[in-house]
Amino acid sequence: MAEKAQTNPPAPGDNRPSLSLHVPEPKFRPGDAADFSHIDIGEAGKQPRPDETCDPSEMRDLAYGLIRVLGDDNRAHGPWDPKLDAETLRNMLRHFATVRAFDERMFRGQRQGKTSFYMKCTGEEATSIATSMALASDDMVFPSYRQQGVLIVRGYPMIEMINQIYSNKGDKLKGRQLPIMYSSREHSFFTISGNLATQTPQAVGWAMASAIKGDSRIAATWVGEGSTAEGDFHSACTFATVYNAPVILNVINNQWAISSFSGFAGAERTTFAARALGYGLAGLRVDGNDPLACYAAEQWAANRARANAGPTLIEFFTYRAEGHSTSDDPSGYRSATEREEWPLGDPVNRLKNHLIELGEWDEDRQAAMDLEAAETVKKTTKEAEANGILGHGLHHPFRTMFEDVFEELPWHLKEQAEQAVHERKTKFPNGLPNEGKGA
Repeated sequence: MAEKAQTNPPAPGDNRPSLSLHVPEPKFRPGDAADFSHIDIGEAGKQPRPDETCDPSEMRDLAYGLIRVLGDDNRAHGPWDPKLDAETLRNMLRHFATVRAFDERMFRGQRQGKTSFYMKCTGEEATSIATSMALASDDMVFPSYRQQGVLIVRGYPMIEMINQIYSNKGDKLKGRQLPIMYSSREHSFFTISGNLATQTPQAVGWAMASAIKGDSRIAATWVGEGSTAEGDFHSACTFATVYNAPVILNVINNQWAISSFSGFAGAERTTFAARALGYGLAGLRVDGNDPLACYAAEQWAANRARANAGPTLIEFFTYRAEGHSTSDDPSGYRSATEREEWPLGDPVNRLKNHLIELGEWDEDRQAAMDLEAAETVKKTTKEAEANGILGHGLHHPFRTMFEDVFEELPWHLKEQAEQAVHERKTKFPNGLPNEGKGA
């Protein structure tokens, strides 16, 4: 597709050439056939694995190449092979099945009007599940809104996730967060924010505090490639490298930021991992659909942080197989064949095929696992729905909107609370229709 440029004619009498403005344009639009032959994915196992305490200047090629472990033969290759045992691989596959079943059920729930909003992570599961398995369970994580796999790995009760999505009376966040923006101090899972990239300086600051205290816990954060254009991300990179913060900056390059392709965030010019080089950060670019490569890279970065060797920026090169959210229709801005033509395949199938190749799995067991995951999610969803769904009145009492912000409620908020409750009782003396809990 020809490059678009905006030009203006030169001023009269001016013989200097006109400047032109480049406007990024994706290679494929609706109706086009997708062809990813321009992407050099390299051969699995060919990227070197440097010492975890090496100088970032030695890692230039790793920021431009692509770390891969699983080859087309479904076997693990090269120095980045984490050599995980079969039981760990099956456990990872079980998490994949759970998250995929969870996404499907919650997506249908939104379409049925049970919640207002949902975001799937289809095709990107390895970037949260495999990576979080490589961290310690008490390492502090600062996720974005597509890392539900982290909570699944850490054993967060699924019913709590669904309660939060439905904003019902069982929602521990009391309806104060958008659906899917979870929070769990007990699972070292920092509150998700809808403001893009704010979690990156927060993660760096937390890691700096951990180092100041002489603690052993590190921090990890996830951000989409589009969000790396935010100033917060660059502030985080500066502080991370200046203070040698024990933090991992995970950039999920899934090719699309809602309807804007990655070129608007700079992907046409260089890789996102290459941004690490200018800051003096260690930088890795990884096949984000290769679960073993994702695990190995995160483990490498975690070991580096624990050794006080510095922070790491990892770009996970992956693909967003579904829409940005339930509010999005990707058929309006990208080719319908992109998902099938994506050269790095599907992370769930790649892990499954690897286990089959090892003689540790088969299609029948996979089908049984998928069915079990779907039934578990279905059962848990029914339990959560007993606490209420969108618009059915089963929510936290109205008065709780004034609680949990101050240790002692200020006088002016007390007055507002009393006035609000009084007006509500006056307007609805018998409570709202179908309301399960009064004010």
